[in-house]
Amino acid sequence: MKFQVLDIIPHLKNPVTGAIVSTADRLNQVVRTAQRAEELGYDSFSVGERHAGEFISSSPTTVLAAIAAVTSRIRLQSGVTVLSVLDPVRVAEDYATIDQLSRGRLELVIGKGNEVLQYPLFGLDLEDQWDLLAEKYGLLRRLWTEENVTWTGRFRSALTEPTITTPRPFAGAPRVWHGSATTLTSAALAAKWGDPLFTANAIQPRENYQVLIDHYREEYERYGHDPRHQYLGSGSGAGGVFIADTTQEAKKQFGRNVPGNNSPFRDIHHAVAEGPALVGSPEQVADKILRYHEVYAHDLQSISLPTILPFEQQLDILERFALEVIPKVRAAAPTSLWEPGDPFGGRPESAGATEPDAAAAVSADHENYRSDHAHVYAH
Repeated sequence: MKFQVLDIIPHLKNPVTGAIVSTADRLNQVVRTAQRAEELGYDSFSVGERHAGEFISSSPTTVLAAIAAVTSRIRLQSGVTVLSVLDPVRVAEDYATIDQLSRGRLELVIGKGNEVLQYPLFGLDLEDQWDLLAEKYGLLRRLWTEENVTWTGRFRSALTEPTITTPRPFAGAPRVWHGSATTLTSAALAAKWGDPLFTANAIQPRENYQVLIDHYREEYERYGHDPRHQYLGSGSGAGGVFIADTTQEAKKQFGRNVPGNNSPFRDIHHAVAEGPALVGSPEQVADKILRYHEVYAHDLQSISLPTILPFEQQLDILERFALEVIPKVRAAAPTSLWEPGDPFGGRPESAGATEPDAAAAVSADHENYRSDHAHVYAH
């Protein structure tokens, strides 16, 4: 299994002391956390995007660019890029710039977001959110894989003149994952294109997310895509990972009785026992990830830090997780993600840049698989 650190950059007061770090300090903490994650051997670092609420992640491209400048190996992801409210031309340009700055380390995670207030903020109708996402992703794919693009759609002005976005990505189009939290729609969109799926796995019981994952796998097979590229990522529960010497102590120190808004869990004991929250001793956290892996068969595990804690304590948790949890899980749950069998494994310069156009290689694999297995191809 591979491991990601995700920060959606909440900017919250400590519930006990009432203290809150400055905006500048909080943003710099994100960059410093990414640096430390790279030092500790994490595989990727992801920055969220929110345009409402107590978050300061409205410009993830800026933060990812800052991280790209001070790291050299760790992959950079978004979590999620709220493509429904954005202009695909601008997304193509901004993220290709990060891809160039990081020399091929970018992988996008797209979604419609879970904050309803952002739609009127951008002059859009919430009822169109899924249609917006599907149309804009179709255009983004073309902008990254084609030159001289002309295009007509429903939600933005047409590209009547042949269009080439610049800069171009570092080595062909970056891989795109699809974030999935509550409906089958995002899972179906990922399956349609043969892309990986990232399940939020945030505040609901495991079975709720399993429905979305199963739908993704069924649709992926129905479209006839090469199963070698059917990767799955998983979140780790709202509130952030919390590790202590014992699970009892971790629950006590966690500081939140029921993590996450609209949580169905009665209290922290219920959330840890039956929900995705990774709160406990290193041994129990590792065992829980592996129990989820038995059901999800996921390749990438995402964690978030409890950012209301003092920053040094956050880094201590990051280190303990790297040293005491990751080795056990990696040994028990191998994956081909970002390994030699994955065309995107060699895409970054830091990984050898052995595949000059990983996206084209994956598309060719899908076409070849459909040719060999015509009975599963959805016409």
